Amino acid sequence: MDLQRVMVFSCWVLSLLIIETTGYSDQLFQPLEAENADAMTTMVMERGLQTRRPEHKNAYATMMYMGTPRDYEFYVATRVLIRSLKGYHVNADIVVIASLDVPLNWIHNLEEGDGAKVVRVENLENPYQKQTNFKNRFELSLNKLYAWSLSNYDRVVMLDADNLFLKNTDELFQCGSFCAVFINPCIFHTGLFVLQPSMEVFRDMIHELQVKRDNPDGADQGFLVSYFSDLLNQPLFRPPSNPSTVLTGHFRLPLGYQMDASYYYLKLRWNVPCGPNSVITFPGAVWLKPWYWWSWPVLPLGLSWHHQRRYTISYSAEMPWVLIQAVFYLGIILVTRLTRLTMSKQCYRRSDKNLTVIQTAFKMAVLLLILSAYIVPFFIIPQTIHPLMGWSLYLTGSFALSSIPINAFLLPVLHVLTPWLCILGTLLVMAFPSYPDGVVRALSVFGYAFCCAPFLWVSFVKITSHLQILIDKEVLFPRSGESGSSSSLSKLY
Repeated sequence: MDLQRVMVFSCWVLSLLIIETTGYSDQLFQPLEAENADAMTTMVMERGLQTRRPEHKNAYATMMYMGTPRDYEFYVATRVLIRSLKGYHVNADIVVIASLDVPLNWIHNLEEGDGAKVVRVENLENPYQKQTNFKNRFELSLNKLYAWSLSNYDRVVMLDADNLFLKNTDELFQCGSFCAVFINPCIFHTGLFVLQPSMEVFRDMIHELQVKRDNPDGADQGFLVSYFSDLLNQPLFRPPSNPSTVLTGHFRLPLGYQMDASYYYLKLRWNVPCGPNSVITFPGAVWLKPWYWWSWPVLPLGLSWHHQRRYTISYSAEMPWVLIQAVFYLGIILVTRLTRLTMSKQCYRRSDKNLTVIQTAFKMAVLLLILSAYIVPFFIIPQTIHPLMGWSLYLTGSFALSSIPINAFLLPVLHVLTPWLCILGTLLVMAFPSYPDGVVRALSVFGYAFCCAPFLWVSFVKITSHLQILIDKEVLFPRSGESGSSSSLSKLY
């Protein structure tokens, strides 16, 4: 009883950090039909993309398209990116290049709620889909080329949704006709680059797509690296002292405009001497993007992204589902605390040759039930919720679901909850704020995991032994014609 209370209390201490939410209403999820798509493409090729009522001569731009399993997550990331730019009072329009199938309610929120200017386009056909190294999630990434057709603007800073801005970067509009950052020593990164819109360049790029210009990865990255193959030999961009001066030509941008998050994880601080430390990018695996709730404390910078979301679009869209799950889990804890469920006794004969198989299968089923208690909550939590809320909900859910086999099969509480305690300890070790660098942090996590392994093994052995004892004592599997030592009915205690 006391142990359960302590665990529930420990789990919900994390939720004391209240996530402020502001309501916003979503309209029906309804994509726009791609009517007259050919006519639209022809118009873009002739006149370029026209934004409604441009207010500035320069623009920050990003793109949205549908067809991936993570469309909603990138929609949320795009909104946070737009709001964070607005928060830095950028002297530029913010443009979203959206494919025709982006839902109307998303378009409405981007335009009316976030103040972006949305231009809708037909998806560019990707001619590299049959390459052996092609990844399907990049099929529509070539829509980024539409940025060159934004003919209303003098300069455009093209952005991926996973950029985290630390300050205003309007000085980038003074750069030349194409500028990008070399994260890789030989290959520039297309998560942020500066361009001068040009219909001539745009038409030439479309032609190069049609003739299948060399593209190592089949995505926008490989195409642009091939198209601007001489960028490595260009000078480094230094913002002119006169804000009205605009450079011409191609330039390499300082690393501070695309600080790879992996650099931070080595030192747990930024130390990029060349240029201002302005923008963080997360170019790694998709499932480690900063907007996922498990991104922190696994990746320390995940909390920084969620800090921006908290003060921009909030978490009102996910909160109803979070509250439903929390009430459901607390209900399970309450029911299993008041009512001890026991399995109906299975009768068998001593001469049954299948007895060993049945008992082994039974023990495996119980172990799988315990394992599922730690897996199921992870996958049903809203993926873009704040990490503190996400981990609190996960710990509550795994504790609640673990209480079912504990009470149903009379299992020892401590041994079933050993993984729960190890997970909680791992989170605390990773979240410890005073590591000198990332190497020490990684070694600490590894050392803690190494110390936890024997306890997990002992718990596994104890659980299987306990099940065998119950079987041997005929509590769970009495012989035919005999009654076990415990009632098969639920007991209130």
